[in-house]
Amino acid sequence: MSGELPQSVIRRIIRKVGLECAAKGQSLSETLVAFMVKAVVLDPRNDFNMDRILTENDMRDLIQLCVTRLLDTTNPSLSTIKMQVYFDMNYANRDELLNEQERVLEGKLAPLIRAIAETGPRVQEEVENAYQKIVTYVLLRSGLGSPTDIEAVREVTAALQSVFPQAEMITFISLRKKEKEQQLKDLAMLVTGIRLYNKQCQKGGSSIDDLPEILNEAILLATQTLDERLNSCQLLAHRYTALLESMQEDPRRYSHLNFLKLKEALFNVRQYEAFLCILQSNAIESAQEVESLNVQFEAAMMVLKNTAKHKTSIESKEVFPLFMELSKLWTSFQDERLLLSFLKNMADNLQQFLEVQSQLFSKEMLKSLLEGVTVKSDEERIKETMETRVNVSDFKNQEWLFPETTDNFEQLLIQYHGFCAHSIGVKGITLPGNPAIGVLKHKGKYYVFSSKQAAYIFAQDPDKFIQLTVEKAKKNAELIHLLELRHQFEYLVPHVQARNANRGSIKPPPKRDSGTQTDTHILPPTIVRSYEWNEWELRRKAIKLANLRRKLTHAMQTDLSHMRRENFTQVYLPKDVGTQTKRDNSSNVPKPQIFLKGLRGGSSPTTHMVAVDLTRPLDET
Repeated sequence: MSGELPQSVIRRIIRKVGLECAAKGQSLSETLVAFMVKAVVLDPRNDFNMDRILTENDMRDLIQLCVTRLLDTTNPSLSTIKMQVYFDMNYANRDELLNEQERVLEGKLAPLIRAIAETGPRVQEEVENAYQKIVTYVLLRSGLGSPTDIEAVREVTAALQSVFPQAEMITFISLRKKEKEQQLKDLAMLVTGIRLYNKQCQKGGSSIDDLPEILNEAILLATQTLDERLNSCQLLAHRYTALLESMQEDPRRYSHLNFLKLKEALFNVRQYEAFLCILQSNAIESAQEVESLNVQFEAAMMVLKNTAKHKTSIESKEVFPLFMELSKLWTSFQDERLLLSFLKNMADNLQQFLEVQSQLFSKEMLKSLLEGVTVKSDEERIKETMETRVNVSDFKNQEWLFPETTDNFEQLLIQYHGFCAHSIGVKGITLPGNPAIGVLKHKGKYYVFSSKQAAYIFAQDPDKFIQLTVEKAKKNAELIHLLELRHQFEYLVPHVQARNANRGSIKPPPKRDSGTQTDTHILPPTIVRSYEWNEWELRRKAIKLANLRRKLTHAMQTDLSHMRRENFTQVYLPKDVGTQTKRDNSSNVPKPQIFLKGLRGGSSPTTHMVAVDLTRPLDET
């Protein structure tokens, strides 16, 4: 069988395994079945050759193995895989959870919003009905009471009339749909802020819970519960670890124990511990957020009281933003309440996956097995090795990092979830790694160790021990998620899930039914009349345009048209300005007039020329 099974073969096998399990009374999710199918193929003990095509006999054997493992109720490994599938399918971070809650709320309010925004009441009775729908919307949107609570409806109606009297319905009806929806949200926030202020002034709000006080109690209870469960599972993990180490040192003493089952129980508890740590971190973050919200809410309420103090009327531009700020803070309180409820449900539902290992190894049994055995906690193991560290000079081609010499040391992405890289591959035990010993950087990845000796052995041939860990994960598929080895087993992910890398290797793509509705002719028509779908028509137009490029355009005027063009001119009127210059004067010089006589000759052979000057004297000019 190839490393990448065809999609049709995978679906066929998954379907058959699911049907056989259902026939035997076990209804399992498709995600769990798909993961188990790939895990069975991956396990080298099952002898499935990943380089040849799957035969019918291989498929029958594979289906039988999967059904057997999925129906084994005494297998801690299966419980761990179920826990991982459940957490990956149901856990959501803060943003995802709040976005989903907002989507659900919008879906519930959509019919009511549509009924308000798309109706155009004409008579007074229809206007009143539309106004009553707005009251219902505001009440549902705020989450402060039920539409069946008469007192809450009266409070909302009175607050709404103070900011949006029924006479303004005419203006509201004329708005566009988007503007109506936005105004409905604004009105809901304003009314919520007014009701919260009235409750603070003891003028109503009996149906409004004291969320800050409720949240403080819920956070205290949630953190205490998570701490107790975390301490309990850590103690159990420490006992399992001590027992496994003792079994490896003295196998004859514990010959009646199943070493494999005990390791699977340890992995089960370690996975439960990892998930509880995530939930505890979220609870701490929620507690910090609630503490900050309490301060902001009290400050906003104080500002509002000071603004409205001893005033009979206040401008809306002064007080409306304060009401809306109160509403936003209260919505944040409601979000934190939802988050805490979600964390509590997740923590409660995770406990069911510890039942198998607790039945196999009861407290009394562990107590008797651990007589004379020292049980060390993770903190004690780390404390014992705090004074030991790797000598960098012993390694020429290895890079070691230490807390005091490395910037942002705590942000390093440690492999194997912080467990010792040597003990997992060699012993198959999850021992806590101590970064103070030294963090080995190998091929861009970081590894920690439980002792200096383990670090030295691992550093001699890191690839060998990394491959040993991979082989351990092939035999115990729950280690893939626990040790965060998904990047090395990408082909274990079903094909339809491989694209969703951010959500882990075992979560199927989300599916849901959805519908959309659009307004008819919400925008003016934008039909392009010149559009042509026919390729030949486009070619014809292209040829026509090409012919036009070789044409000339002529223009002429006739006797009847040349005077008909409209012309416009603009002139500036002349200025009345006068100037004065010097006196004009002139002089005249007589023109010389000299005549010569006798140039033509005469009867005598000798020419006698006489010059006659007829120029006028200067005094006569």
